[in-house]
Amino acid sequence: MHIFITGATGFIGRNLCRSLLEQSHTLTVLSRRPDNRVREICGDVAVIHSLEELTPAHRFDAIINLAGEPIIGPRWSEARKRRLWDSRVTLTERLADWIARSETKPQALLSGSAVGYYGDQGDRVLDEDTPPVESGFGQRLCAAWEAAARKAEDAGVRVCLLRTGPVLGHGGLLARMLPAFKLGLGGRLGDGRQWLAWIHIDDHVRASEFLLAHPTLSGPFNVTAPHPVTNAEFTATLARLLKRPAFFHVPASVLRLLMGEMAEILLGSQRAVPKRLQEAGFQFRFQTLEPALRAILQTG
Repeated sequence: MHIFITGATGFIGRNLCRSLLEQSHTLTVLSRRPDNRVREICGDVAVIHSLEELTPAHRFDAIINLAGEPIIGPRWSEARKRRLWDSRVTLTERLADWIARSETKPQALLSGSAVGYYGDQGDRVLDEDTPPVESGFGQRLCAAWEAAARKAEDAGVRVCLLRTGPVLGHGGLLARMLPAFKLGLGGRLGDGRQWLAWIHIDDHVRASEFLLAHPTLSGPFNVTAPHPVTNAEFTATLARLLKRPAFFHVPASVLRLLMGEMAEILLGSQRAVPKRLQEAGFQFRFQTLEPALRAILQTG
């Protein structure tokens, strides 16, 4: 297949590109980085630097849309919210507009989303049929991101929405956490009861490939491991594997003071489970947290 990928140089994208290239797919990626740097990260791919370079004559068998400025970073000023929105929603709208104009439609669009789509739902188990609750900017961002991707359905394109939780591997969330935990400075956030619907990077890549390969599958998919954990359980498991204490505790009030509205990402609870992937026959390599973390730490 010839696959067009946005967000290819990100943590998920670079791992997915390498895997797809190993299977002899042809990849074209969208990136603002210099071509040689993109190929260092992603492998032997063709590079375009703007969606404006795409003409109606361009032809792709599938599109994987992973673009998005990192959600955790500087405080969510109005300007930063605009950048987060443009890098996800506006870009996806432009991609759907190109699909509508293209002379040969792709067979599928796999488009990024997040379990933040559901909003903060406490201990409730969330599958793909669970309605969202309004929980601030992050939830609205995910809902608009999905709505933008669904516009490609009007052109007859199969759309899969990847509602992803925190992805664990050599990079991403875990890379930011490990230095503090290795120093014994890790600890729970807030009361620690909020649920974390994690997934190992290998399973995320394999789930994306599974959805590409099954043309009858469409709609939303929770791309999360079958057994989510609470923040307190995640903290305790990581500290135990590193043989370090995890006595520190950051109260919710302190997080909100330091991070403002962005604290909702760390304090919100999404106990999401991959009901539709499992019903479709996808087999997870890492169903529970400890083996997933152990595998990552042993290869670090």
